[in-house]
Amino acid sequence: MHVKICGITTLDDASRACELGADMLGLNFYAQSPRYIKPEAAKTMVAALRAKFGAACPILVGVFVNAPVSSISIIMHSMGLDFAQLSGDESELLVQKLGGKGFKSLQPPTTAKALEEAQYYAPSFPTSDRAPSLLLDAYHPALRGGTGASVGVELARAVQAVVPRLMVAGGLTPDNVAERINEIQPWGVDVASGVESRPGIKDATKMRDFIQSAKQAFAKS
Repeated sequence: MHVKICGITTLDDASRACELGADMLGLNFYAQSPRYIKPEAAKTMVAALRAKFGAACPILVGVFVNAPVSSISIIMHSMGLDFAQLSGDESELLVQKLGGKGFKSLQPPTTAKALEEAQYYAPSFPTSDRAPSLLLDAYHPALRGGTGASVGVELARAVQAVVPRLMVAGGLTPDNVAERINEIQPWGVDVASGVESRPGIKDATKMRDFIQSAKQAFAKS
């Protein structure tokens, strides 16, 4: 089970997530998000995390929405990020241009649309087993993730059946993550608002409980 804590904005929260056993951290470079982090602050944070945790540092993911591939590549290279999560309307070609370092986040409104999009992006799935093939989030007509809404179980199961490594987001909390893992059997889970005290600020107790519940549920499945 791979647990991603997304929307990290402070070094304290990042360090605590590392200590609690998070496998991946997400840094959001979408300026309209309440979890936005400026590239300069993110660069300082990443350097501090790698210095402190070394080889034990979680996988670091930059979250982008409709950014040019050049901007994504510059940010990733300058900071030493491991992967890019693309949460906008990016084409499969753009994902391919990241050379296996990018994965797409989907917010499909229906199961049929979800399967169509999964097939469309399949040629650009990362080959590395350190990254999800796709991230599946809850549909919202305007917001790009972090809504607190949940993905339908049947929709998620349909995508899980055709995607090698599916990460699921949307409405996950310490109280429901074990149930969702049992229902969907994903490769990983992603949480932002479900472990926060307010947007962009994580709650250490919620992070601890979320990570423990997720990993215990996976071990039993």
